[in-house]
Amino acid sequence: MTRLVHVAAEGVRLPVSLARVERTALAVLRAERVRDAELSVTFVSDRRMASLNWEHLRHRGPTDVISFEFAPVGATGIAGDIYVAPAVARRNALAHGAPIREEMLRLVIHGVLHVLGHDHPVDDERYASAMWRRQERLLRSAMAAS
Repeated sequence: MTRLVHVAAEGVRLPVSLARVERTALAVLRAERVRDAELSVTFVSDRRMASLNWEHLRHRGPTDVISFEFAPVGATGIAGDIYVAPAVARRNALAHGAPIREEMLRLVIHGVLHVLGHDHPVDDERYASAMWRRQERLLRSAMAAS
């Protein structure tokens, strides 16, 4: 059983430590009973995120989080990359009255769940989806662990 999470920040400031992000991603993997995983979580600028968003999804502008799932690692494993734009997260947090640290961890959890194959509707129904409810339960646990 191997769960590896690599966290990096590409020239952006974060309101949470890289160690806390790693612990949060590992907690999601444990909660989802993933035995083998290789994940990277990278925090990027709006410009870099807009580039990724256009290159891979053909959407203009930056988004808050993008996840890529790669070929499964063995029978129970997973591999993937997660990109988070802290500036977008900050704007989202302000717009929704959420603490910025909470929003950053929400996006990390959201990204991990997508890598694990969870999905949600693209409209406002996403907030009632099973994935969103799972994400919010995991977020409450992550925030309580601080």
